[in-house]
This record gives sequence, C-alpha cells and structure tokens, in this order.
Amino acid sequence: MAAITTTDTALLRLMQLSSVSLPIGGYAFSQGLEYAIESGWIKRSEQVSEWLEQQLLYAVAQTDLPLLKRAMMAAKQQDVAALRRCNDLALACRETRELRLTDSAMGEAMNRLLVSLAVPQPLPTAAELSYVVLFGIAAQHWQIDYSVAALGFLWAWLENQVAAATKLVPLGQTQAQQLLGELQPLLSQAMNRAERVAEDEIGNGLQGLAIISAGHETQYSRLFRS
Repeated sequence: MAAITTTDTALLRLMQLSSVSLPIGGYAFSQGLEYAIESGWIKRSEQVSEWLEQQLLYAVAQTDLPLLKRAMMAAKQQDVAALRRCNDLALACRETRELRLTDSAMGEAMNRLLVSLAVPQPLPTAAELSYVVLFGIAAQHWQIDYSVAALGFLWAWLENQVAAATKLVPLGQTQAQQLLGELQPLLSQAMNRAERVAEDEIGNGLQGLAIISAGHETQYSRLFRS
C-alpha cells in the first residue's frame, strides 16, 4: 500500500468521519452477524474473525472502496451525473432489503449531518442516498486523500462490527481488542484488492452473507436493525 500522508486538518476531519460517536447509527447494524450467531454459524472469537475477514476482502473491498474512490473523484470534478451513478450502483449492490437499509439509513443520517456542518452535497436530498457515496463527498470536501479516507472508512466499519460481536457472542473487552489487532493488517489488503476492481466488476458474491441477512429480517428477537 502506498504511503499515506495528510495534513493535520484533514486528519482531524478523518477522525471525525470515522468516529463511533458520529451520529449516523453505524452501531445499530450488525451486517447479518446477529443472525449468524443465532443460527450457530458463529460461536467463538476465531469464527468472528473469519466472518469479518471474508466481508472485508470480498464485500467491502469489492464494493464499498471502489465506490468510495469513484464518488470522491466525481465530487472533485463536480460531476453530479457520476455521483448519481455511484449512488445507484451502491444501492443496487446491496443483496437484501436489510443490507440496503444499512446503507440508506446511514446515508440519510449522514446527509442530515452534512447539512448541519454546511458541507455541500449535490445529490437530491429526497432521494435514497448511499452512506458510502456521502462519505466520499464529505472526504473530498475536507480535502482528505482517498487512501486516508479509505482507511478511516474501513476502520469505522471494523470497529462497529467488533463492537456488535462483543455484545452478541459475547466477547470480553480484551478479546475484542485482540480481535481488532488481528484484523488490522487486513485493512491494507482490502485497500490493495480494491485498487484492482474495475467499474464493471464492482459487487460481491457472498451468498452466505445474503442468506444470513435475509434471515435476520424475520428473526424473532434481535438487538440490531440488520
């Protein structure tokens, strides 16, 4: 992975964008993890690690990061048509109703936040908006380099998922920190993989994730929205 450089101001904005305290509701979504645990697919920390590794390398790296990069390029060029294509593609790549809800609900919250922070975004506010695209618009507005923005995006995703596993498996706080440490090297692998994804290759084929996510829609008792 190329060396990452950024200014102090951009770094602080990145920390703001990737903070768990950002009011976009990322903590409310388990990406199917809750039903995977309920179904007995995941019972131990090692299985959580494998589950998250598969999503990082074959879902987030194949879908979200390439879209983030294209959204940032479109925002830089003020190409509204390209931003709309990114938004439509991001939503179309969500294989279940709940995975789409994860993206659009967080997108709606992000849009409200950007308005409050006076960050201009050219997409129609009445439309269904993708969180990853709005993240890219905000990152470009604050002049955060793509490589830095991608790392922050990945970290926010990983931290939320480990937090969900901590509640659901459950894991102890020390186990959760060990899990974060084990998975951190995968972030650079995900970024490298994303660099090789052409536009017509964007998307993932994790059938297990789609099945688990669809099952979660009718789970009788649950803590998370997805």
